[in-house]
Amino acid sequence: MINPEAKLAANIFEKPDTASTREGFGKGVVEAGKADERVVVLTADLAESTQAHHFQKAFPERFIQVGVAEQNLATVAAGMANYGKIPFITSYAAFNPGRNWEQIRTTIALNDVPVIVCGMHAGVSVGPDGATHQALEDIAMMRALPRFTVISACDSEEGRKATLAAAKLGSPVYMRWGREKSPIMTTAETPFEIGKAMEFWRGESPSVAIFATGSLTHNALLAARELEKENISVVVANVHTIKPLDTEKILSLARECSAVVSVEEHQVHGGLGGAIAEFLASEAPTPMEFVGMHDKFGQSGTGAELIEHYGMGVKSIIEAVKKAKERSVKPS
Repeated sequence: MINPEAKLAANIFEKPDTASTREGFGKGVVEAGKADERVVVLTADLAESTQAHHFQKAFPERFIQVGVAEQNLATVAAGMANYGKIPFITSYAAFNPGRNWEQIRTTIALNDVPVIVCGMHAGVSVGPDGATHQALEDIAMMRALPRFTVISACDSEEGRKATLAAAKLGSPVYMRWGREKSPIMTTAETPFEIGKAMEFWRGESPSVAIFATGSLTHNALLAARELEKENISVVVANVHTIKPLDTEKILSLARECSAVVSVEEHQVHGGLGGAIAEFLASEAPTPMEFVGMHDKFGQSGTGAELIEHYGMGVKSIIEAVKKAKERSVKPS
């Protein structure tokens, strides 16, 4: 059943409201700008696509258009941060951090300045744009960088809160955003804290823990509801912060359930699943299944078609849970 402490939306299953996670950024960054005049936003010729145009309208004097020059986007922001500003830099994730990773590494991470790197249109759900624009490696790229926090919000409301929290963090942050509208699961009352995962669903005596990130968290909840009908009990945790991981929660659920499944719209290598597997390998080796992109590039199609085609739909999560349960070392 839905965890009441999560204070999720009442219509989470039946006709939920929808919005893209990037819309949450658009709202959150304007709020952050109102709260702190040091907040500035830079973009690489993609103000509307990244929702940065909301900040541009509210604070034109604090908005910078660098043009199609993603390397400059990072280095200019690093300089501004070094002089006291709190810059958010926005572009498609395929270009930011895809094209300017070296500049992010050298000028932002190495210097430990509080630039928030925003990668929009991440994952296959960007759809018809095709493989070149479907960033599926960005989490791996950014969590490998020292000093960076990595966040992937589950919906637009959580994205709004995450943006406000990132502005206050005082260190480098990577935030991952989706283009397509997705279910709004959380509410203004849903707790959010960087580095703290939250249980959205808890069955009675769960046998498998599902760790999900991004909008696919909704698919994980749908899978949990279907599994309950088959008397398979699970717990679903929303892992919005991939770095630093909530190791306490992950270890606790892995030991309780003795089998885990990761769910992400990203390559299974180096993403959320990789981060969890690395941690559990050293603390509590646990049977694990990975739902995500399995060493492939995407292609053109609708977001919904591609999620199903590449095995990230509800059916695939259910199959992964059953496979993980079969491998469970939990005493019967």
